[in-house]
Amino acid sequence: MRTVLVLMDTLNRRYLKTYDENAVGITPNIDRFSRDCVIYDSHYIGSAPCMPARRDIFTGRMQFLERGWGGIEPFDITLPQVLRENGVYTHITTDHTHYFEIGGENYCDLFNTWDYHRGQEFDAWVSSVRQPWVDPEGYGRKSPQYLLNRSRFLTEEEFPTPKTLRSACDWAEDNRGCDDFFLMVESFDPHEPFDCPEEYLRMYHDTYEGREFNWSSYAPVTEPPDAVAHLEKCYLATLTMTDRWFGRFIDSLKKNGLYEDTLIILTTDHGHMLGEHGFTGKNFMHAYNEMAHIPLMMKRPGKENRGKRVTQLTQNIDLMPTILEHHNCRIPERVKGISLVKTMDGRAEAREQVIYGWFGRAVNVCDGKYVYFRAPKSLENQPLHQYCGIPSTVWRYFGEEYAEEIEMGRYLSYTRYPVYKIPIKKPEDYSGDIAFVSESQLFDQEEDYYQMHPLKDEKLEMIMCKKLVRGMKEAEAPQEQYIRLGVDSL
Repeated sequence: MRTVLVLMDTLNRRYLKTYDENAVGITPNIDRFSRDCVIYDSHYIGSAPCMPARRDIFTGRMQFLERGWGGIEPFDITLPQVLRENGVYTHITTDHTHYFEIGGENYCDLFNTWDYHRGQEFDAWVSSVRQPWVDPEGYGRKSPQYLLNRSRFLTEEEFPTPKTLRSACDWAEDNRGCDDFFLMVESFDPHEPFDCPEEYLRMYHDTYEGREFNWSSYAPVTEPPDAVAHLEKCYLATLTMTDRWFGRFIDSLKKNGLYEDTLIILTTDHGHMLGEHGFTGKNFMHAYNEMAHIPLMMKRPGKENRGKRVTQLTQNIDLMPTILEHHNCRIPERVKGISLVKTMDGRAEAREQVIYGWFGRAVNVCDGKYVYFRAPKSLENQPLHQYCGIPSTVWRYFGEEYAEEIEMGRYLSYTRYPVYKIPIKKPEDYSGDIAFVSESQLFDQEEDYYQMHPLKDEKLEMIMCKKLVRGMKEAEAPQEQYIRLGVDSL
């Protein structure tokens, strides 16, 4: 048995013709691949953003109710671990820089082997005492470190994502004829900064001549409309470059006899706002469909079920049990995901709802027709704690300033492993100002997919609250989360 999981960071569903024939994304290779796949039409994130999403994928559980950004925990039972215990060889190739920063510990070390291609985002790679000048008047985020890294990308082949996908081609060639492996191919693109050779931007007829803007502000839009339109085209151009190299990888699998009888999955961790609802970026606003409703395509061995579309609710926590079932491995009891093979074959009951979100912000529920964003009951956003065995978060540790209030004990219901209970009171520990998600909102998914017209229906809101609570109980949420959201009496 063979599995290939391709994870493209920030792969926006709305730009793919697989999901919308009028989509503007130029992605001929994803389009071609999708024709061999089962397409999941109601697939959602669990935890977001990057590292929380990966812990969901690696463990088959949602982490955002118990902690935010962080590494694999000592008590986690992981996909690579179970596969290796069952004799399956595992390898990851990636240019995802967060795996090699504080707060991204231990993911790649789970594999037999790993390969890393440097230079994305804030990767501390190219060293220079003389830091490059960054225009303080420019739009969006800026990084002197990225400008240093960018100086090494002299040709398209030297960009990190092309390197990652080219290394996956080499791996396929080197392992021609092999069986019993799990290959994870993870491209950071089309994550921001949206940067690629100019030829791809020309494909979208970009005529912008204003200040540089290829890196979202992670804020309400204040930039002029032509700059926002340019940002979107920068995203699309980066997507098209990624698609080109994805196509080369698929061709390499075919050339080396590793395509037809291999389970191949293409998905992402989350989407990204490019001006919709008046925002760019992610994390701090409500989990609109642009971020939460994500693509999933799965090619099963042979020609079975090609072209089939599945409408049942699915999530990224379903990837682990799917891959384990494919390799005839026992699925650990603590896994909360459902095998997509079982879902497609009708061997699993359809979910009544899925829940998803960011740590410490709104908790969201979708039942297929309605989507409900449940806001914290007050701007104090309490009670709220992180529960973890490794006290790290994005780019830093929970240090001395937390020491007097940290407790330790067996607080998680699914493990006897003692964990830190860290009080969270700073906005930076839950993605910023809670005011952006301070109001609960209800939408009709069928009538208002882009979530522009919130409903005012107290009876329906109560129904969705009860579904939210059921989903939280299934996920084994800490009791304080019910109190923080004001649903503890339901």
